[in-house]
This record gives sequence, structure tokens and C-alpha cells, in this order.
Amino acid sequence: MGLKRQKLAKKTINFYKYNFSFREPFQILVDGTFCQLALKNKIQIKEQMPKYLMGEVKLCTTSCALKELETLGGDLYGAKIILQKFQLRSCPHFKKPVPASQCLLSMLGDTNPHNYFVATQDRSLTEGLKKIPGVPLLYIVFNTIVLDKVCQTSLDHVRAVQLGELVSPAQQQSITGLKKEQGIVQKDGERRGRKRKWKQNNPNPLSCLKKKKKSGPTPPKKIEDGKKRKRVRNKKPSTAGGDMPAPAVTNA
Repeated sequence: MGLKRQKLAKKTINFYKYNFSFREPFQILVDGTFCQLALKNKIQIKEQMPKYLMGEVKLCTTSCALKELETLGGDLYGAKIILQKFQLRSCPHFKKPVPASQCLLSMLGDTNPHNYFVATQDRSLTEGLKKIPGVPLLYIVFNTIVLDKVCQTSLDHVRAVQLGELVSPAQQQSITGLKKEQGIVQKDGERRGRKRKWKQNNPNPLSCLKKKKKSGPTPPKKIEDGKKRKRVRNKKPSTAGGDMPAPAVTNA
């Protein structure tokens, strides 16, 4: 395994781990086209996949993918035997199987909530998966497994989250968990609470009191016209040793 290819794979895996909360064991959805080419190139999927992704993996498929190989039969019998060894994930098409490409697209939905890797050689399926953010794609080139580079849809989604236009899956999960802890999760069809009827209250008694007039400074008393206030002067008595008037002399 080339060192350069290993470094590129590690960089891509770290991108999905940081931005889309991918964790080990990595879940890998595999279809019949991938198994057919792996058989042709003598690739041991169970042995090489964990080494390439540098972590524990869970290989899985759907009943629709198995049914498609059974229907085609013939040369795809070996691919069917390989695919049967993987874990079977339930899909909504159990009673009415659909083509494997359509089934895998429905498993991922619009946001790939279960963090699936997808291993396929189907070009039409690959084009559809690149329109969904956060979907790592695996395919085979000659005799090696290759992890595709991050698609533009995933890059645009991460940029929108960083700008605050969207909420990342990790943030959405933490918000949902906090709501459950606080008991404020609203179930479908459940009303938040009764409407409070508007009730007319009595007026505040303090607001009904008459306002007091502000008392200004007392004006000075006016003097009546024609009457002047007389000024009284108090005479001081003369002190001892001072000049006294001579007594009047009378003739005897």
C-alpha cells in the first residue's frame, strides 16, 4: 500500500470525523458491483478494508442488493457468496425489492444520519451519492481500494456550517439530547400548552389618586398702598460720668 495513498486517505477520514462525526467502527455499505470487481482482482475485502481505513470496520449490505445478484445469477454467483457474509441492514423494500442503487440511496436519505461509507463501482449511484453531504465513497482501481476525495457538496455544507447558516449533525444531536434531558421535546401532534385567556385586571389603586400640586416658594407679603412701615429707634440711656444737664436754679 503506497504511503502517499495512505496519507490522502487519513486526511479524508479526519475531515469526515471532524465535520460529520464519523466514529469507529466505520459502517460500510457494499453492493454487488464492488464485490464482483474485488473477486476479479483477488482483493480480500475483510482484510484490506480495515488496514486501508486505519480502523475497525463493519461491512454490511441490504436485502435488495442480495436480491439483485440472485436475479442476475450466472457470473455474479461468486459476488453473491461474498456479499452474503456481510451484515444485513434492514431497508424499507423488504416486500417489494428495488434495484440496489435505489435502495442504497434511500438508506442514506438527505443527510446520511447513520454515517455510512459506500463501496460501489456503479457510476450512476456514485453521481447520486455525491449530491448528499457527508458520504465517503470507496471504489477499486486496478487491484487497490481507493477512498474518493471529498465532494463539492460536502465542502459547501461545511462552509455553510462555519458561517452559521446551518447546524452540523453533532450540534443537532447535542441540542436534541439537551431537550430530552429538560423534558421539552415536543411529540408529533402534541400541543405545547393551553392558551392563557386574557383577563382584565382591576386598575392599580395608586394610579387613581389625584396628583398633588407642587407647592412653590411663598411670595413676599405686599405692603398696602398708602401705609408705610414706621421705623422705631430705641434711645440708649446715658452712661455715668457723662455730661449731665445742669439743674434749673429757682429764686427763693
